[in-house]
Amino acid sequence: MSDPAWFTSAVVYQIYPRSFADSDGDGVGDLGGILEHVDHLAELGVDVVWLSPIYRSPQADNGYDISDYEDVDPLFGSLEQLDELIAALHARGIKLLMDLVVNHTSDEHPWFVESASGRDSAKRDWYIWKDPREPSSASGEPGEEPNNWGSFFSGSAWQWDETSGQYYLHLFDRKQPDLNWEHEDVREAVYAMMRRWLDRGVDGFRMDVINFISKEQSFADAPPVAGQRYVNAFTLFANGPRIHEYLAEMHERVFADRDGAFLTVGEMPGVTPEEAILYTDPARGEVDMVFQFEHVSIDQGPGSKWDSIGLDRLALKRSLHRWQTALARTGWNSLYWDNHDQPRAVSRFGDDDPSYWEQSAKALATILHGMRGTPYVYQGEELGMTNYPFRSASEHRDVEAVNHWKRVLEEGLDQEAALTGMAAVGRDNARTPVQWDASPTAGFTTGEPWLPVNPNRSWLNAAAQVGTDGSVFEHYRALVALRHEHPVFAAGDFTGLLENDSELWAYVRTLDRQRMLVVANCSRRPRELELGDGWAGARLLLGSVPDRAEVLAPGSITLAGWESRIYLLV
Repeated sequence: MSDPAWFTSAVVYQIYPRSFADSDGDGVGDLGGILEHVDHLAELGVDVVWLSPIYRSPQADNGYDISDYEDVDPLFGSLEQLDELIAALHARGIKLLMDLVVNHTSDEHPWFVESASGRDSAKRDWYIWKDPREPSSASGEPGEEPNNWGSFFSGSAWQWDETSGQYYLHLFDRKQPDLNWEHEDVREAVYAMMRRWLDRGVDGFRMDVINFISKEQSFADAPPVAGQRYVNAFTLFANGPRIHEYLAEMHERVFADRDGAFLTVGEMPGVTPEEAILYTDPARGEVDMVFQFEHVSIDQGPGSKWDSIGLDRLALKRSLHRWQTALARTGWNSLYWDNHDQPRAVSRFGDDDPSYWEQSAKALATILHGMRGTPYVYQGEELGMTNYPFRSASEHRDVEAVNHWKRVLEEGLDQEAALTGMAAVGRDNARTPVQWDASPTAGFTTGEPWLPVNPNRSWLNAAAQVGTDGSVFEHYRALVALRHEHPVFAAGDFTGLLENDSELWAYVRTLDRQRMLVVANCSRRPRELELGDGWAGARLLLGSVPDRAEVLAPGSITLAGWESRIYLLV
């Protein structure tokens, strides 16, 4: 049996640059701010930093609309600063992942500008252009779009171009036209760009919605939904007919002839465990791991992400355990609670009441980091940062939330319900500035922050936690160290326990003669857990509450509200 890949014992830290740290006082985070906090990352002990987009961009979607793949936006700094960051991270044994956004570009990218210059443009087919349903009477009016596909950011996925009399596809904002991956020149241009980043010292890529790059070429209507003009056509553009071909080709053209430990991570909305096994099977040479979305959809109704139905903790546990089991032999899991697209984990899956905030943050961390897969820590998660207390629609900045509120007003939808949904799951929750200290701007900037700082920065901040025994930060640091120290975290088998208990979370990891037990009480009330004699003598590796017995005695244990523990039996 071959040795586990290096990333199986690694921990990744995601930085959303505009909200991490601002070095020049303009209120927007930048590369200089990241450089000032590199030692924070080293102290936490992470192995990889994933950097959300810093490329040149009009910022219609906070950098996920790229106008130049090979330069840094002045908002964030310069290529020289990026080189400095790569060197600083490498000096501390930390790799750097760039965000690869190649399902779409900005409409201000030179490729699209040329493509949109006319039907006879040499790059016309680099994007997806289609005639209206009735070319003879085309006017760009609603209903004339080539099909009924809807955009993730509301409305039609097609934008009318008056000059050429055609529509272009944009699954996201209208300023984010989709690339046509059927065109070989598009693929080669992307691969060449990736190779140049690797030459610069980058260690791999997190690939944004990469399973969208192969569309069903019929571009047929999706099944209609009553009351909706534009509908989710997911089955027609996700995990499409040539997706495995494209990813295998990418791996061969970009990575195959290089020495080094690179990492490729595919963000894949809607991917199933069965599909994930194919994508991440090392023998197929596609990607190392995928981001799946099943567990972050548990609390959403059938209408949209804004339709909150409340958290079913039992369904959450069963979902994550199902993925653990499915990818047990072939493939690999990415483990995450939150990121730049999700609300804060403590508020969503834990308990952000100040009385339970700290323990629930530790419990969520313990549950996730003990599982089989590569854990991801989103900036501020290691501090237990919470959702922002939004009170009005005007406080939201994210294009997704802004467009949703516009639709609510235009269609006369329930405003109170919309505000509740936006406050609960809006992406701005994850994008408030990192809380470095208790000062008015949380040590993030000397200017006016682009997004307001969470008021709880007065007591929830890095200065209060780093080096403080029992803090959320120190708990995360201990979890990262345990993954490095004990192979059972990376290579051990997974067995879920208490599958019908909605409050107690427990599982066992097994490697050779070692057994690891992870337990957490996901409720405010104390809970007793019967362990029997089989765990007698197990050593407490990490607990969230001090002064617990170092060695397990036969019988049962009682966990306080939101308490978590990890035991090892050799």
